Amino acid sequence: MSNRNSQTSKTAARERIRAERERQKKKEKLRRQLVVAGVVIGALALAGGIGFAVMKANEPTGWEAAKEAELVAPAHTQGKNGTEILIGDKNAKETLEVFEDVRCPACAAFEQSSGKALLKDIEDGRYKVRFTMYTFIDGMSGGEGSKNALSALGAALNVSPEAFLKYKAALYSAKYHPDEREDLYAKDSELLKVAGEVPELKNNKAFATAVKKGTYDRWTMDMTALFGRKGVKGTPNFRHGDKKLVMAPVPQRQMTQAQYNQLAEANFKKMIDKEFGPAKGTAGQGSGKDSGKSDSKGEGGAKGIREGEKDPSGAH
Repeated sequence: MSNRNSQTSKTAARERIRAERERQKKKEKLRRQLVVAGVVIGALALAGGIGFAVMKANEPTGWEAAKEAELVAPAHTQGKNGTEILIGDKNAKETLEVFEDVRCPACAAFEQSSGKALLKDIEDGRYKVRFTMYTFIDGMSGGEGSKNALSALGAALNVSPEAFLKYKAALYSAKYHPDEREDLYAKDSELLKVAGEVPELKNNKAFATAVKKGTYDRWTMDMTALFGRKGVKGTPNFRHGDKKLVMAPVPQRQMTQAQYNQLAEANFKKMIDKEFGPAKGTAGQGSGKDSGKSDSKGEGGAKGIREGEKDPSGAH
């Protein structure tokens, strides 16, 4: 009896050992499967991560990326992608085209000397003005101030044509316009500081947000793509239809800034009068041989424009 019990106990023990071995085998098999699966998943994740990193590295950034962003064109624009900035009386029969670059020092000189005369002609309905804004100085001198300022001008234009004109004048003003080699307008903070001079833009949160977010960056790149339009590759430049209008240069001699501005404005008006006819109420004026000339001595003998300095009549 005791022998049979002993045999039974041994058999049961062997069965338990066998069962435990089978359990361990299954557990080890599962572990190996999980390890292999983990390695495969890890490899795929690594490959995917590398692929994603490569893809991200090849994606355009900055202004290149702006070319592919969703287009948001400012209000008060027309034409393809809103790249036509046409300002003035819709009933005006003539259109003057003005080509400018915000960083252009000659454009700043034109604005400072003759900007008010241009605005008066717009207000009087003498002609409409189509502004084509270039950004080629960014490429020539390096930086992004032309593009950043143009994007901000888009935000101003979205507010109103008047805000656009006032802001453009402020950007070109002697108070704010930087040396062309100084990329000051690449800073949003500087653009917003200049906007404080424009009542429509001062403390305008929507405008400030558009400048900071680059809402009109894509539009800016579309405007930039117009470079070379009508063969124009320098600024400032003036066209009436396909005709290039040429402004006489200011004589290069010592004079005050005020005298220089007076002569430059007179030359701009002569150019416009020659093309569009005399302005209302000014027929016969300014036709004398001394028209547009000024005494070379400034107030108090102050030094002014010297030979070799920038002239708004010359393209950049």
